[in-house]
Amino acid sequence: QSIFLSATMPQRISELAKTLLRHPVRVEVTPQASTVKLVQQKVLFVDERNKIAILLELLEHEDLKCVLVFARTKRRANNVAETLTSQGIRAEAIHGNKSQGQRTRALDSFKSGHARVLVATDIAARGIDIDDISHVINYDLPVNQVENYVHRIGRTARAGAKGTAYSLCASYERDALREIESLIKMNIEVMPHSFHSNTARDAVGAAARPPPKQQRGQRRQNMNRQDRRHYRSR
Repeated sequence: QSIFLSATMPQRISELAKTLLRHPVRVEVTPQASTVKLVQQKVLFVDERNKIAILLELLEHEDLKCVLVFARTKRRANNVAETLTSQGIRAEAIHGNKSQGQRTRALDSFKSGHARVLVATDIAARGIDIDDISHVINYDLPVNQVENYVHRIGRTARAGAKGTAYSLCASYERDALREIESLIKMNIEVMPHSFHSNTARDAVGAAARPPPKQQRGQRRQNMNRQDRRHYRSR
């Protein structure tokens, strides 16, 4: 007898299981549809350079008490946590480059309420077991594995509780958002805000997908410089 256990089941893994197993049966502890229904979901269309500003604007609301933020890379997680802390919002980052001791301290700080925000990558977040997360914010959408979206937002709907998830969507994430809406079989409510981007909302074709890998390094460097310039004067 063979058993595959996973917090998520991407389509390609599901197809692999079908080729390796005879008449496999799929058992879900918490069906995807149940999680989606419990979470109030909102998307904010925004230009990449304004993502950190929108995150700070969201965190001005006092009801965002225990917030899990998802970033695409380890460097992004560090940058977001450092920027939030510099603006007076206690935040910790957790990812694969952190030692076990560092991760434990970050989680303890978050669980105790000392840190209001925990910024994590998808892989690092899989070991997090916290029941009272009030909000999830997708600083970056999971463009390479849209199935992770449901797993992410489910962090704020534990044990039948309701939760709220915000997703920041830049132009290059627009196709990923369309895939997510197809996956969960619903349109996510668009939330108006002061940095709304029609360019991101209406992006199609190449503009709606991540740039080629060779361009990402330079784009990341430019983004980090923009963030530093923008908040040095705050």
